[in-house]
Amino acid sequence: MNLAFIPSPSTGVIELGPIPLRGYAFCIIIGVFVAVWFGNKRWVARGGKAGTVADVAVWAVPFGLVGGRIYHVITDYQLYFSDGEDWVDAFKIWEGGLGIWGAVAFGAVGAWIACRRRGIPLPAWADALAPGLAIAQAIGRWGNWFNQELYGKPTDLPWALEISEGPNRLAGTYHPTFLYESLWCIGAALLVIWADRRFRLGHGRAFALYVAAYCAGRGWIEYMRVDEAHHILGLRLNVWTAIIVFVLAVVYIVISAKIRPGREEIVEPDRDATPAKGSDQDGSDQDGSDQDGSDEDGSAKADADEQDAGAKKDPLTKDEPGKDATAENAGAAGATGAAEKS
Repeated sequence: MNLAFIPSPSTGVIELGPIPLRGYAFCIIIGVFVAVWFGNKRWVARGGKAGTVADVAVWAVPFGLVGGRIYHVITDYQLYFSDGEDWVDAFKIWEGGLGIWGAVAFGAVGAWIACRRRGIPLPAWADALAPGLAIAQAIGRWGNWFNQELYGKPTDLPWALEISEGPNRLAGTYHPTFLYESLWCIGAALLVIWADRRFRLGHGRAFALYVAAYCAGRGWIEYMRVDEAHHILGLRLNVWTAIIVFVLAVVYIVISAKIRPGREEIVEPDRDATPAKGSDQDGSDQDGSDQDGSDEDGSAKADADEQDAGAKKDPLTKDEPGKDATAENAGAAGATGAAEKS
């Protein structure tokens, strides 16, 4: 008999009048807010604008939830499409079941769309979000505690997790793999924060480090779990996924450091800055490109030309200046010549 263990909640739902507050959903919501808040602080510290992380998250979070659910349903299809199962349960996300691999992949697609709309680099945004995302996962894993799911092998350790009798589970004490992963994610967040300050990671390398660190822990934690899963060559599917993604993340860090060393100088262009002269239609009045301004300048120039032309003519006769003087000079010259001859 265990003298100490981690108790599980008797229910995963708290009734607030007619509104059920589900622990699983509550943990996810808190995690999202923490990730956005911390990511915003890091984004502003790197020269970005406050609120940009939240604006991109508006796209990334829905995509991530859909992707996480799709991955879970595909990899655990027997829970929803086998004989005796109700396929409608595949849409009951509040009952648990989100695959982090699908959540990150689809969330990245949503973030990419939002970043393109705002004209900011996705890798820089991902670097700012990385440690906050790891903390969000640490918080979200407690949703598994509320649902009494995804625990490990039986154990009598003092920190064993007590599981009560229920559908598809036997009462007993098991390894609290949700707690192991939660603590590991906090460690991954601290690692990314330290490495980012120490090496000034940029161009997506901070995010890649988070991915690699998470996969390293997910591999051995996944190996401890006893929930039903598909196996390939004796290993659980998620273990293989962790290995492959870990290798890809490390390769990205190495190649990226050689191709694009250092960190981005500008992560978010100042779109509110005054446009250069002639670079914006609104500024056309300043450089004389406006039609009204052109007419005024043209009229003024024409008037000036007419005045110059008039100045070259005699105001009374309108004859060309110097004509009479030329005649007089010619007459004087003739008289002088005659006098000389005489």
